[in-house]
Amino acid sequence: MKFSLHILKKALLISAFFMLSQFTISQTNLMELAPGAEKLIYNKETGEHRLIGNIHITFQSNVIYCDSASYFEKTSILKMYGNVHLNKKDTLNLYCDSLHYDSKTRKAKLWGNVRIRDRDFKITTDSIDFDTKNDVAIYRNGGRIESTLKKETLLSKTGYFFPKTKNITVSGNVVFKNETTTMHSDSMRYNYASKKAFFFGTTKIVRIDKTKIEGNKGWYKLDSEEGVIQVNASISKDQQYISGDSLYFNELKGMSIGKGNIYFSDNKKGAGFRGDKFYSSKKNNKSYLTGKAVIEYKLKNDTLFIHADTLFTFTDSLNQLSHVKGYYTARFYSHKTQGVCDSLIYQHKLGKIEMYHKPIVWSNKAELKGEKIDVYLKDSILDRAEIKQNATVITEVEKRKLYNQVGGKNIQAYFNSSNELTKIDVNGNAQTIYFPEENITKDSIIEIQRKGMSRLYSSDIKIYVENNEFTKVVYVDQADGVFYPMEKINKEEEFIIGYSWNPMQRPMNKNDIFPTQTKKVNPIIKQVQKEKKGKRKK
Repeated sequence: MKFSLHILKKALLISAFFMLSQFTISQTNLMELAPGAEKLIYNKETGEHRLIGNIHITFQSNVIYCDSASYFEKTSILKMYGNVHLNKKDTLNLYCDSLHYDSKTRKAKLWGNVRIRDRDFKITTDSIDFDTKNDVAIYRNGGRIESTLKKETLLSKTGYFFPKTKNITVSGNVVFKNETTTMHSDSMRYNYASKKAFFFGTTKIVRIDKTKIEGNKGWYKLDSEEGVIQVNASISKDQQYISGDSLYFNELKGMSIGKGNIYFSDNKKGAGFRGDKFYSSKKNNKSYLTGKAVIEYKLKNDTLFIHADTLFTFTDSLNQLSHVKGYYTARFYSHKTQGVCDSLIYQHKLGKIEMYHKPIVWSNKAELKGEKIDVYLKDSILDRAEIKQNATVITEVEKRKLYNQVGGKNIQAYFNSSNELTKIDVNGNAQTIYFPEENITKDSIIEIQRKGMSRLYSSDIKIYVENNEFTKVVYVDQADGVFYPMEKINKEEEFIIGYSWNPMQRPMNKNDIFPTQTKKVNPIIKQVQKEKKGKRKK
C-alpha cells in the first residue's frame, strides 16, 4: 500500500535524526508502508493519525519499525511507541521504547532503553533529547558510549553529542577507558576524530605503564600520549614525581615542559629539583631548569643543594644522572660544605664539583679561593679540593683579628671526616702567614697564647693542620722566612698577596643560595684587601 502523506514525511524526519539532521524532505517524497500494519485510524476531533501493529515504513532507504505511531496535526507532534527501530542504509541503528518529535521546534525526545549504534560507536542510556536544528543530542540520566572498533568506553551522568564536529561533552563522574588508559574527571570534551580529550575539574589519568597524571584542567591525546595539565598538575611514574602550575608532556617524543612552581623528585636516584620553568628531552638526554632553580641531591648523611640562574642536567644511556651544569650566580650548600662562583659542573658519579670564575669554598673554618676550584666529595664529606691559579686557603684563628693564610699558584687541600683541614700542598710561589701558639702553665692552669706571626715564602710548601692550627710547615726549596713577636708584627706583611676574607658571602642555610639572599663582602675587609694590594705593587 503506497500513499503520499505529509504527516508521515515529518515522522520519518525524527526517525532519522541522529547524525542525519542535514537530511531534507521535499513535498513530493513518497513513503512506503509495508504490508502488515493492523490498523490506520484518524480522529477528526483531535487531528490524530494513528497506526497500530507491526508498523514497517521505508523512506529514502531508511527502514523504520515500531508497534504504533501517532501524528497530531494541530501541534505537529509525532509519537512512536514500542520496539522503535530505525535503520539507515545499514550504517545506523537506533532503538528505544518511545519517541516524540515536535516538527515546529525540530526537537525530539527518546525514552526507554535507548540504544544508538553506527560503525564507530554504540550509545546506551534511558533517554535522549535531540535538537535537529542545532544538531545536538543530550542525555541527562547517565549514559554509556562504547567504540565498535576498539575497546573504548566512556561513562558519565550527562552527555552532549555534536555529530557534525564529532565532539562529545560529558560531565558528572566521567570515566573513560581503553586498552592503555583510564581517565576519571568531573567533566570532559572528547573529539573522537582526533582522539583528543579536554578536561575540566578534578581529573586523574592512569596509563598501563602505571604513569599517573592529575590536575584540574588540560587536554590529552590518546594516540600520541601527549597533553597539557594545569592547576594542581602532577605526573608520577615508578619513583619519579613532578608537579607545577602547568605541565606539557609528549611520551612518544620523550619531551616535557613545565611552568610555574616546578618540583621534581626521583627517589631512586636520590635527586630532586625546583624552579619556575623546566624542559626535558629524553632524545638528547638533557634537561634544563630556570627561575629560582635548585637541584637537591641526597648524600650519605647530608643533602647537597645547587642553585644557578640556569641549571642543566644530563643522563647517560641507562637514564642515570651523569652530571649537572649551572650557569650564572651558581651557589651550593650542604651542612658541612658551601660554595659560590659564576658557573659550575657537578659530576654525580665522581662526587666532583668544578667551579669557575671567582669561586669560593667554605668548609668548617676554612675559606678556599682561586681562579678555578675542583671539589671532591666522599660520603657527604669534603675529601679534598684542587685550587688552581692564584690559590689561597685562609682559616680564622681569632675572630676578626688573626688569620692563618696560605697562598700560591696551585693548592691541594685535604680534609678529614669532620671536614677539618689536615694538609695543604702548595705548588709554585708558595707563601704562608700563620700565628703559632704555645701552652703556658700558670698556677696549674694551662693558657694558650700566640707566640707571634710566622711569614714564609718558598716555591713549594707542605703544611700539616690540626684543630685549625698549622702544626708543621715543610718547604722544598730555599725559603725566605721571618718570625715577628706579637707586639712587633710588621703590618705590611700581615696578609698574603690576594688575601680576602668573605664570611658575608657564605651561604648559612639552603635559602641563602638564592640571589635575593646574596650577601656582600664586609667593606672593612675589602678596604684592607685594597690597601694590601696597593702596598704589594710597590
